[in-house]
Amino acid sequence: MTRASLDKDPAEVAAMFDGVAKRYDRMNTLMSLGMDKRWRTAVREALELEPEHKCLDLGAGSGVSTQELGRSGAFVVGGDISLGMLAVGKDRGVNLVGANALALPFADEAFDAVTIAFAIRNVPDVDVALKEMRRVLKPGGRLVVCEFSTPTWRPFRTVYMEYVMRGFPLLAKRLSSNPEAYVYLAESVRAWPKQEEFAARIRSNGYGRVAWRNFAGGAVALHRATRV
Repeated sequence: MTRASLDKDPAEVAAMFDGVAKRYDRMNTLMSLGMDKRWRTAVREALELEPEHKCLDLGAGSGVSTQELGRSGAFVVGGDISLGMLAVGKDRGVNLVGANALALPFADEAFDAVTIAFAIRNVPDVDVALKEMRRVLKPGGRLVVCEFSTPTWRPFRTVYMEYVMRGFPLLAKRLSSNPEAYVYLAESVRAWPKQEEFAARIRSNGYGRVAWRNFAGGAVALHRATRV
């Protein structure tokens, strides 16, 4: 298939992830130098889940993140647009459903918490997705978004962007069955807004108490907010 453009057609993005589904989790661990587990733990801790809570894990892929969130004792549902990714996770023992972030198949105020990790930059309309997540959140419910971001130290930022744009796709060509997908993923990282810009966007879509925490020098940022 042709590499998905930054216009992010939902069907094309879903097909792209279907194509890398079997090795996606392994590639994530390899490309993040094993830090992906730490980031999943940070998401769970930021959500402050309790056993009585209901949580939506959007962009859940094969359900690795859904498993991590389930360690809290809360009821967790993982949703993803890629049926191929969901199929890989069918034996994980977690709740996984097909879900488009632009039109979530859940009732209003159904969840105490919603999270999306390393997936919102692939959504065609981020504002609509943020509004949909707000719709399914209870008043005062917590939103946590973990995403690749912009390193805060200029020298590192330069090196990082060169790694993302050149080293990452080159390595993917050797290890992945669909290297073009990883070229797209690298491009989408570069196009994503800086931490403060994304925080303003969250705030403008009906959330309060917006804050963020940087990991890996700002290469990854965890934004948190509550539904107003």
